[in-house]
Amino acid sequence: MQLFLNTYGTYLHKKGEMFEVRIEEETKRISPKRITSIVISNAAQITTDAIQLALEYNIDIVFLDKFGNPYGRIWLPRLGSTTYIRRRLLEIYQNDEGLKFVKKWLLHKTDNQIAFLKDIAKKRASIDIKDKVQEIDKLQHALQNIDGKLSEIVNSILGLEGNISRIYFQALSRMLPRKYTFANRSSRPAKDVFNAFLNYGYGVLYSKVEKALIIAGLDPYIGLLHTDNYNKKSLVFDFIEPYRILVEEPIFYLFSRRKVKSGFTDEIKNGFSLNDEGKKFLIQNLLEHFDKKIRHGNRNMKNIAQIQADAHAFANHLIGKRRKF
Repeated sequence: MQLFLNTYGTYLHKKGEMFEVRIEEETKRISPKRITSIVISNAAQITTDAIQLALEYNIDIVFLDKFGNPYGRIWLPRLGSTTYIRRRLLEIYQNDEGLKFVKKWLLHKTDNQIAFLKDIAKKRASIDIKDKVQEIDKLQHALQNIDGKLSEIVNSILGLEGNISRIYFQALSRMLPRKYTFANRSSRPAKDVFNAFLNYGYGVLYSKVEKALIIAGLDPYIGLLHTDNYNKKSLVFDFIEPYRILVEEPIFYLFSRRKVKSGFTDEIKNGFSLNDEGKKFLIQNLLEHFDKKIRHGNRNMKNIAQIQADAHAFANHLIGKRRKF
């Protein structure tokens, strides 16, 4: 289990060979054998003897800021599960297993894109996007059949993924109200209002994915598909792909249902950016979508919880605790 300390004033210390959690006048003791990680936020406190006990049992400690973003971590300096996971990530980059995971994430993303386009098309019979869906199907088949050493075919994979995304966003644009249509996906800055919303929404999602990876013991800087440039969270860019739909779907419907006001964005040099009112509006709608219940892996959970569940499943597979992922 994971121990979350997110109530202001929570105090964690060692009592005998147990953890003791104190919240105001209430205390609870927990065996370290039951805990896989400790997540601390909102001005909770942990003593050094509790830290030592955690490390003795190979329990990672993750610190989150008030926004829920990870800013620090403590783990065992010897070869524990976290170190082993990092080593395994480097190993699978060199073998067929790395390519298998990259294809799995990208094919899942493409499945989501095709399903979403078909779902929208059912409601907009006057707009034909069959040509776009067929193009994506063809490229997805090519992605499915690509083979070779991952380090040698990265550019080919990125090229296929980029073409799929280009066609996908062309199809989305075709089905938007005329005033919001756009030519291409754009960022830094967004060339249009729709992409300004997407950029900010993806930023929110990036933080959710990074948090999930860190809590699962995965190093966000060791990627498989994206390059390991200095200070680049490559695994976040890899792992986020199947979950981009969690941002794209609600944003598309905000625009198609004409709920977006002109006052939500500001014109900046060469583009558009969300202002405070727009950010508040988008975050509220994203969180509502994130909290919707779904069926995932034979369990009922919130939309956003699938990221954490999949991150744990991936980490457990790497260390041999789960055969299939």
